[in-house]
Amino acid sequence: MRKKLLVGNWKMNKTMAEAKSFALAALPLVSYAESKNIDIGVCPTYLSLDIVKKTNPKLIIGAQNVDYHTHGAYTGEIAINMLQEIDIDWALVGHSERRSYYGETNASCNLKVKALLASAITPLYCVGETLAEFEGGLTKSVVERQVREGLKDLTKEDAKKIVLAYEPVWSIGTGKNASQAIAEEVCHFIRTILDDLFAEVSEEIRILYGGSVKPDNVRTYLSSPNIDGALVGGASLQVDSFRALIENIAE
Repeated sequence: MRKKLLVGNWKMNKTMAEAKSFALAALPLVSYAESKNIDIGVCPTYLSLDIVKKTNPKLIIGAQNVDYHTHGAYTGEIAINMLQEIDIDWALVGHSERRSYYGETNASCNLKVKALLASAITPLYCVGETLAEFEGGLTKSVVERQVREGLKDLTKEDAKKIVLAYEPVWSIGTGKNASQAIAEEVCHFIRTILDDLFAEVSEEIRILYGGSVKPDNVRTYLSSPNIDGALVGGASLQVDSFRALIENIAE
């Protein structure tokens, strides 16, 4: 059985002081989650990665983005070895905001995924369709292309080390939720693609749902057979709501 996973994406929120305060308050949450067989983590800004890692070392800490180059004239980017220097071993890849605002493509995501795996860092690869694509009935074709191109040339051993997240762009930060039925249908569809690509290990790969996930709906989503956890935005910013998410997953 796949272990449940809750990851908070803080986006461009929290000063270092605020991040440290959260990390301290979340210390007992890690032990509680462990007792319920749930993995939990957060993705702070680059500036807060080190302080959150040092303050709460058992919490999964992921970067929100990373460059696949090892070094060079790439202003504003962060290389994988820079993350390794502060013991960061997870990273988001292909979040819709990176795709929409900064031109990230399936091809660049693929380069990032392969570079992270080569450095023993877990990629949390995000896929999802826009509102126009959803309304046009293109959800599955868009998601299939993102999965196949983003995971191109991975071995079965590589595939066992990744996590996927389905985040319909039209439900992120909008308050519009994809229904449980829609979320499960797409996550099941992703599972069939993984089965085609990595048949022997596809059942081991965790698939998360993200998009206006809150304490009052997380349990419903995670009751679906192909939804193994949640990638959460706003509801992960406060310790109380983060705790409520964990508690509702555990029940």
